[in-house]
Amino acid sequence: MSNQLNHFLADDQLNKNQLLALIELAIKIKSNPTDYNQALAGKSVAMIFEKPSLRTHVSFDMGINKLGGHALYLGQQNGKLGERERVSDYAKNLSCFADAIVARVFSHDSIQGLAKHGSVPVINALCDVYHPCQALADFVTLAELLPSLNKSELSSVKLAYVGDGNNVSNSLMIMAATLGVDFTLLTPTGYEAQSDIVAVAQALADESGAKLTITTDVEAIGAQDVIYTDTWISMGDEDASNKAKILAHFAPYQVNHQLMTKANASVVMHCQPAHLEEEITTELFDSEMAVVFQQAENRMWAQNAVLVSLLK
Repeated sequence: MSNQLNHFLADDQLNKNQLLALIELAIKIKSNPTDYNQALAGKSVAMIFEKPSLRTHVSFDMGINKLGGHALYLGQQNGKLGERERVSDYAKNLSCFADAIVARVFSHDSIQGLAKHGSVPVINALCDVYHPCQALADFVTLAELLPSLNKSELSSVKLAYVGDGNNVSNSLMIMAATLGVDFTLLTPTGYEAQSDIVAVAQALADESGAKLTITTDVEAIGAQDVIYTDTWISMGDEDASNKAKILAHFAPYQVNHQLMTKANASVVMHCQPAHLEEEITTELFDSEMAVVFQQAENRMWAQNAVLVSLLK
């Protein structure tokens, strides 16, 4: 696989060298932002948002500005991609004006359609299957934490995700497997990752030497350096009639000080927004073990690394 980036769509489309280069570049841009303040001079990025956002919108908009570029927000007033006009036409039109397309959408099919029919790089800012920008920012954060974890390289970190098997856990699992990071996915029964995603991650883990553990047993979490969690109820489903049933089913999987002690973990991560006292306790979220705002800031630097790599 070439190390040249054409798009940033899904985690399994990047190899280890590409990921390590992006992590290194993100840390470099973060350390010396003025060196890159004209990296996107004269460039414009169209940002499609089908779903509401805080961190993704702000981190892309302000990040593009810090690189000397221009960001244009295209919100929900245009409706879901493919309804008002074909995704192919949308992609071709935007390619006439923009130098890149950032898309936060409901369906991965929309991401693929934009990349297939557009003539500019496309960045997946979240879809139903992947959240590669979040995972990249998380591994930038872990790279920064290596000294405090008493680790010398990412491949020596043990990472567990606890909660709903979703787009965030998919991207974390695939990126961990690619980088050689031992990864444990702990989910309630009925909320496991898709079998095809697990198969992809297992193949990557076999290649990198990472150990991939998939379980529904909290007692099987094992020793971990870092525990990661996300909301149990996805955005848009907050008023679901079975919310109480879901919360009861997930209750044993709450990330709290007791679970951190059980796993001997010293760092907790969360992609936010957090539903405090559900997937994570307020006490733990507000503790020194949490690096949630470091993760949030690193969304911008990680995405800037992707933009610089795509548009250089």
